Amino acid sequence: MSLFEQHPLRQTLNDEVHARPPVPLDTPEYVTYLAFLHHEGSAERETAHLAALCGQLELPAPRTDSGHLLLDAGDFRLKWERHNEFSSYTFFRRIHPGDGAEDNALLSVPTAWRRDIPGQLIAATHIEVRSTDDVDPDSLLNQASPRGETLVAARVAECAGWVFTDFHIHDGFSRFVLLDDGLTPRQAGRMVQRLVEIETYRVMALLAFPVAKEVGRLLSHAEDELADLMDGMGDARSAEDDHAVLGRLTRLAADIERSVARTTFRFGAAAAYYRLVQQRVDDLRETRLGGFPTIREFMERRLAPAIATCATIARRQEDLSGRIARNSQLLRTRVDIELERQNQELLAQMNRRAKIQLHLQETVEGLSVVAITYYASQLVNYVAKGAKGYIAPATPEVITALSIPVIAGLVFMGLRRMRKLLSEENGGAR
Repeated sequence: MSLFEQHPLRQTLNDEVHARPPVPLDTPEYVTYLAFLHHEGSAERETAHLAALCGQLELPAPRTDSGHLLLDAGDFRLKWERHNEFSSYTFFRRIHPGDGAEDNALLSVPTAWRRDIPGQLIAATHIEVRSTDDVDPDSLLNQASPRGETLVAARVAECAGWVFTDFHIHDGFSRFVLLDDGLTPRQAGRMVQRLVEIETYRVMALLAFPVAKEVGRLLSHAEDELADLMDGMGDARSAEDDHAVLGRLTRLAADIERSVARTTFRFGAAAAYYRLVQQRVDDLRETRLGGFPTIREFMERRLAPAIATCATIARRQEDLSGRIARNSQLLRTRVDIELERQNQELLAQMNRRAKIQLHLQETVEGLSVVAITYYASQLVNYVAKGAKGYIAPATPEVITALSIPVIAGLVFMGLRRMRKLLSEENGGAR
């Protein structure tokens, strides 16, 4: 291999598909799963918090660069994983003879340490992995039936296991029972991992549901206001009315675009988490038990409508944004046409003023010819008087009188030539 130039990410990319494997489980076992949303920099504090646990247990300092970690403390094992929006802590503890019904995997974990785990708790699950030799599946089914509880139960892994849950929170935890009826340790680990992922991704997907209800109220108000604005646009009779409607429409567009920017990620994440839930449910390979809903049926009945609502609200929001944009463009076109009409009227007024000024200029030019002719003839008169001895028998008065039409003609021709030259220059500039 030293003969080849290898891509720097080759090993990293290959290791990624092997990262975060499920932890093999030997029945019986307690599993407790905690998921914490990243909040106010909590993700950055996790490494130090894990290092503190290793210090208490006299274990080597953890390496968290890969985003996952498996610690074996003897009495319990801890699997830590960091995801985009949350981090998960899965604790494993063997079930010993004499353990009570309320025991769980957290009993051996230092209380102060788990109390200070950074972040906001979003999912907490207890899973009890037992063998069918120790717990009869029919006993669990019979316990739920007389009380009328909504029990979700199914055979999984091609009937190699049983899963029981009600998806309710009891004392802060949801609870699953996984019965081993021929599962290998790795199969049991995979089943547990799928169950906790279903629980976590279900809750993460539902984070968008309150947002959808809030956005739905905003959209209802915005749609009513848009209808009123369109009525106002149809009733507008002046440019001022159009400008007022355009101002309100622009503000409404800003409100909707702000909502789109604030909720796009949440709605997109909800769809992605829901697809993960569906994939994990598929991986369970459930077989239905008569009279009891499966996990798939529970998700389709309870989770799917909420996700469909989020998707509908997201589409409705995008559609409203597009409608507002189209109506804004239509109104801007009306305003632009009105402005063009006003500009044409203004240009026509300017054209009329220019014509009037041209007539005045021509009148002034006529007066200028008279004034220039008058002053020039006076100069001729002075010259003639000074040279009257040389111009006899002509008199200065006769010379002055004869010069007046000549001067007037020259001045008129000169002004006309100048105006012609200026007109040619303006035409060349255009």
